[in-house]
Amino acid sequence: MNDTFLRACRGEPTPFTPVWLMRQAGRYLPAYQAVRGTTDFLTLCKTPELAVEVTLQPVDILGVDAAILFSDILIPLEPMGVGLAFHEGRGPVLDPPVRTEDQVRSLRGIDPERDVPFVLETIRRLRRELAGRVPLIGFSGAPFTLATYLVEGGTSRGFLHTKRMMFEAPEVFEELMRRITDVTVAYLRAQAAAGAQAIQVFDTWAGILSPGDYRAHALPHARRVMEALADTGVPRIYFVHDGGHLLEDIRTAGADVVGLDWRTDISAALQRLGADAVVQGNLDPCALFLPEDRLRERVRGILEEGRRARGHVFNLGHGVLPEIPPEKAKLVVDLVHELSA
Repeated sequence: MNDTFLRACRGEPTPFTPVWLMRQAGRYLPAYQAVRGTTDFLTLCKTPELAVEVTLQPVDILGVDAAILFSDILIPLEPMGVGLAFHEGRGPVLDPPVRTEDQVRSLRGIDPERDVPFVLETIRRLRRELAGRVPLIGFSGAPFTLATYLVEGGTSRGFLHTKRMMFEAPEVFEELMRRITDVTVAYLRAQAAAGAQAIQVFDTWAGILSPGDYRAHALPHARRVMEALADTGVPRIYFVHDGGHLLEDIRTAGADVVGLDWRTDISAALQRLGADAVVQGNLDPCALFLPEDRLRERVRGILEEGRRARGHVFNLGHGVLPEIPPEKAKLVVDLVHELSA
């Protein structure tokens, strides 16, 4: 059994630095493309046998130290009463967007066993298939990030509608956040109960906020998610993309592990998080285009910085890009194991 990832998340000594990669099951892998060619993305997420297959691919191909459930952060929004579709080249579309008080009040809570049984069945099957080889990570979007998708109706550049609601109708936005947080808590607690051994909360878009707006509109809800998971006993990872300006506040969310993107060096982050922090990250995903000798030095540098933390999980600073050669992803994993042993 390789439990190095879980030990690192708890800040315990490990014989080497564990590594997994965000979006490690995805379009850069020919094995994933072969499965994806048989079905659409949403059906893939909702079909346990297929989701299990693609979740396991990077464990077998790359030799990573953790598997992460194959799903999407938007899955729990559909049973709240909003249409969800994924369009090639356009990304997710939520219809209708939620922008009025009446729409917010019409959003439903969820019962995970009833509304997203395929997610929980995938987790149960994965635990059986993994048989202790590596731990399984469950995940969700953070409440603020999920709110942006509901309000914008999909991805956005400027997040005009989200910020307009925040500033023009703060009571409505707060009610939206409360409802999403309730759903996120139920969803993640169900994942832990089904067998997820760690939880990562992705706050992909919280980095668009100023520190004051983050403290007012995002942090309290992220903190409530972390507090609600405390009694599950699973490590809690909180990743705010482009959140270097928020690190002092991020630390107060209560996560066991703070994920870092590539814009902030680990050593600089630790000066603000505290040397007792456990961190995850943070190689620039584009660095995988480097030749092997230069990539080796990048990996070595991150590992050296990570040794200053109480615990370090090696990862990219964001997801694996579709254009990355699979052999480069495997090389990163091998280099982490070699250089940290």
